[in-house]
Amino acid sequence: MDPYPLNILMASPEAVPFAKTGGLADVAGALPRELARLGHRVCLVIPRYGTIDGAALGLKEWRRLAVPTALGPIDAIIEQGTLPDGRGRVLAVRHDPYFDRAGLYQEAGRDYSDNLERFAFFSRAVLELLPILKEESGWVPDVFHAHDWQTALSLVYLRTLYAGPSPFHGLRTMFTIHNIGYQGLFPAMDYWKTGLGTELFTPKALEFYGSVSLLKGGLVFADFLTTVSPTYSREIQTPEFGFGLDGVLRERQDRLAGIVNGIDVDLWNPTADPYVPCRYSASDLSGKTVCKAALQREMNLPVRAEVPLLGIVSRLTEQKGLDLVADVLPELAMLDLQVVLLGSGDPAAEARFRALHAQFPRKVGLSIGFDEGLAHRIEAGADMLLMPSRYEPCGLSQLYSLRYGTVPIVRRTGGLADTVVPYSPQAIREGRATGFLFGEAAKDALLTTVLLALRVYAEGEEWKALIRAGMGTNVSWAKSARAYVELYRKMLELR
Repeated sequence: MDPYPLNILMASPEAVPFAKTGGLADVAGALPRELARLGHRVCLVIPRYGTIDGAALGLKEWRRLAVPTALGPIDAIIEQGTLPDGRGRVLAVRHDPYFDRAGLYQEAGRDYSDNLERFAFFSRAVLELLPILKEESGWVPDVFHAHDWQTALSLVYLRTLYAGPSPFHGLRTMFTIHNIGYQGLFPAMDYWKTGLGTELFTPKALEFYGSVSLLKGGLVFADFLTTVSPTYSREIQTPEFGFGLDGVLRERQDRLAGIVNGIDVDLWNPTADPYVPCRYSASDLSGKTVCKAALQREMNLPVRAEVPLLGIVSRLTEQKGLDLVADVLPELAMLDLQVVLLGSGDPAAEARFRALHAQFPRKVGLSIGFDEGLAHRIEAGADMLLMPSRYEPCGLSQLYSLRYGTVPIVRRTGGLADTVVPYSPQAIREGRATGFLFGEAAKDALLTTVLLALRVYAEGEEWKALIRAGMGTNVSWAKSARAYVELYRKMLELR
């Protein structure tokens, strides 16, 4: 327990177990719980989406308030609950016309046309809660930690519209970039919907090549910036990975840090996972063999213990490099191996993998969509995990794989480079190697690395060493949460 607890206000557009589209939700659900375990007092604010089962998750109406916006006051209902185990308070901002929809940000692959209005409203609501929290219990945050473009306007508002004398004047702020490729870009004609003055629609603030960039607002107005791995924090300062914002980030590099995500080791635990048919541990891997056979049956593949089984759990997008997998699959299918894939995304990519599944039905198992249970069963049943991402801010699947004794094969980028120790005879002897890395985002580089992994798998002993080292790696949130606390305290010392 930290002897000097902090009051931490956190805002995120999604958080497990309430709403999820990607890894951001895992972070926003797990980090507050870990901070609470360390003794800090955390309040997480999220939108109250219609997809949330409020009754099952214990959300109950707490307050009502009128949120000022550029469109005039908009009524909100604030529901209250807790994160699992009661670790951390949750406040959900409810306005059904904005949030009671089939998706969080889009439907049928198309963004909602009013996303700017929706998240400007949410960002204002977060700040309108501050005086209510103080009035209710005397709770005043020491730190405000906002995640991704959907919350970025709250940081701009805090330093502009809410900059007058108040108990929250000088509140220290942190902004975390989970993927700089998603920036919250909107047409210049919609800028007025932010409610901000035109003096902020400049290249020094929210203007971005003639458009409005909400993410840029967070980069400019936060006291401190973080992203989800040290390597990614360096990559986004380059034109190749910065998506046009590398110059802004280089200007703020003294206030930018990378902290690798952890995973929820209670949810992802091979010794107690309710989704898998047989539980196992590093000291007894017999259950993993049972999981492999069950996965082969579930994916309609021949049940063979000896055949190497490669797993993929991913969005089917260019970023994830799944086109490289599709390019190399016909050659891999000529070998004695199996591949299982769970994912959805680009319609053309989905169609391509359906065609490969039809061409190689006894080699390629396919499930288009997302299934949380199947994701766990792939991590448990596969021998290897493929993650050939062109860029990867942190990545979580490779961390799940380490935990489940499934050896990752990843591209050397972002958090993948920071979390997987590459195979080499020396690294094996030293007990450090946990997987396989390749450099160039190219078919031949991926194929060469998979062939190396298959050779090591066939030889046996080195493979066992990879599994032992991987399962012995600390992938929990404990270390990462302490790193965030160190940065929070550093922020409090800033002028």
